[in-house]
Amino acid sequence: MVSRTHRWALIAGFLVLSIGPLKSQVFVVGEKSATDGLATDFTPTDVPLPTSTLSERGRRELVRNLEAEQGFAHRALPMGAGLTLQANGAISPGAAEYRQMIYQKGQSAGPGDRVIITAMTIKGDRIVFDLNGGPYAKHRFLSHISLNDNPVAQPGEQPTGARVTLVFKGAVPEISAPEVKALLEPVIDFGVKSSEQAYADTLPAPLKSAIAAHEVLVGMNHRMVLAALGAPESKIREQESGDPNGARYEEWIYGHVPQTVRFIRFVGDRVTVVEIAAMGKQVEIHDKDEMGGYQDPTLTREIALGDRKPTGEEGTPAAPPTLRQPGEAAPPTDMNRVQFPTTNQPTVSKGGSPTTDPSAPHLQ
Repeated sequence: MVSRTHRWALIAGFLVLSIGPLKSQVFVVGEKSATDGLATDFTPTDVPLPTSTLSERGRRELVRNLEAEQGFAHRALPMGAGLTLQANGAISPGAAEYRQMIYQKGQSAGPGDRVIITAMTIKGDRIVFDLNGGPYAKHRFLSHISLNDNPVAQPGEQPTGARVTLVFKGAVPEISAPEVKALLEPVIDFGVKSSEQAYADTLPAPLKSAIAAHEVLVGMNHRMVLAALGAPESKIREQESGDPNGARYEEWIYGHVPQTVRFIRFVGDRVTVVEIAAMGKQVEIHDKDEMGGYQDPTLTREIALGDRKPTGEEGTPAAPPTLRQPGEAAPPTDMNRVQFPTTNQPTVSKGGSPTTDPSAPHLQ
């Protein structure tokens, strides 16, 4: 029988042996591996700036229009106050120092993450923007007071925000909020995209280029056309060739004479015909598929295990399940119905002769 002391000695020895291999598996991620794929490309802006100095009214307008504004990070933003952007100029630090800053301090926001201007300061030749709470925690006087070695105020959360400083040549000019947003474009995108624009960004490059050029291709759906041309000026719903059994279509009309007029015909959710009528030119008619084999994923359905394809004709649902054998006739629908009693029903009297009792029940 093993004593209690010997038993604890065995357990301690087992723990020591098990910890040893764990230490040998520890590895350190270097700066090169941690920042692999980090985008450092930069394109300076070219925004015309006024020559007059920022007035007090302009300062108030900037604070009112920029504080609490939301945007999306164009590049990874490091925690801390390290990014300095020259108006229409370069950004510092450079690529190597920028990667080192990200590696040492971590990211406050990744590319495409939403950021909020939580505070801004205008002084001298620069505008300082604190993003997502800023890089420094707010100082609290109560944090220096303790009772019986217990702090009165509990320490708050560690700051995880970033700071971007926009520097001008000379004093801050009489600049507007949209111009400041344009100068911050290499770092933050303040543009608000509609659902159609966001949808267009998910499409393949040829379709995205066509939408950017405001072109409609045969085969596009409603959302693609809205992203390319916006809402139509008028709509017409008709039937093919006057045939009562023909397919119904909807035609969207863009423009009016003497402008170029576009007629976009939809059958269902797909463009089938595009007619372009320009002044002094022959009408262009496009009726062949121009999507290059692209299939809208929203129109497809993945067949899961156990699914069955419809057995009916195209466009009609399959017959509902039944217990009847193939060829077996359906049961008659006119079943025997319950006959309710009438008001005058014959009954039998004590003497055996029939009488009429209105309240007597009778079933046929």
